[in-house]
Amino acid sequence: MNEATAARGDVAGSVHADPTDGLPARPRYRRILLKLSGEALLGSRQYGVDPDFCAFIAAQVAEVRRAGVDVGIVVGGGNIFRGLAAAAKGMDRATGDYIGMLATVMNALALQDALERAGVPTRVMSAIAMAEIAEPYIRRRAVRHLEKGRVIILAAGIGNPYFTTDTAAALRAVEIGAEVILKATKVDGVYDSDPVTNPGAKRYDRLSYSKVLADRLGVLDATAVSLCMENDTPIVVFDLNKPENITRVAAGEPVGTLITGGSSA
Repeated sequence: MNEATAARGDVAGSVHADPTDGLPARPRYRRILLKLSGEALLGSRQYGVDPDFCAFIAAQVAEVRRAGVDVGIVVGGGNIFRGLAAAAKGMDRATGDYIGMLATVMNALALQDALERAGVPTRVMSAIAMAEIAEPYIRRRAVRHLEKGRVIILAAGIGNPYFTTDTAAALRAVEIGAEVILKATKVDGVYDSDPVTNPGAKRYDRLSYSKVLADRLGVLDATAVSLCMENDTPIVVFDLNKPENITRVAAGEPVGTLITGGSSA
């Protein structure tokens, strides 16, 4: 068992511990939107969903909920199907995007199962109607679920092709009144270049929306960043693989890179 797997196991087990352990007295944010890429659910696999990693995520979300924070989640589908990649090989772009939306629903159901096994009431809401397995996304209903203490997983993007799940996260965050978007990634923030290929890459503690757009830093697509800028919705980009990071960000600790309307640092 490697260190990362052991860490995930420790966190997954903590959901059955004392519910007051490690919780902030006053979380910084009362309502958050967690954006997970499909690749985040791969865990140690090459394809599909890793149940152990879903449990790792669910344990952290359960802790955040116990602290009284409302949680919405938007999940991607790249671990199963990526519409842009299929379009590059000749598939119709709209068709590829719709298949990708269906992949996000599959991921949402897997994550719902992990959350409910962790004792967290969860509802999957889809932008594409599929009544047998998910509720339709209706903003007022989504807000009501949050008010009742349920986690909502918002699947199928915004229901239209040519828009990414990053844009869906920005839109849903604004609609449900989330105070921040938590963008979970494989790195510990936003860099001025790829830290994998450039050991001297600089990590930013804070960034402005305008710098992200002007420098094309690529942490989210431009449409999503623009929507956040117009509605003054901050974004925190952080490393999902470190235990307790979701909890720490929700508590307002300086984790990762904060993107706001202020100056960069």
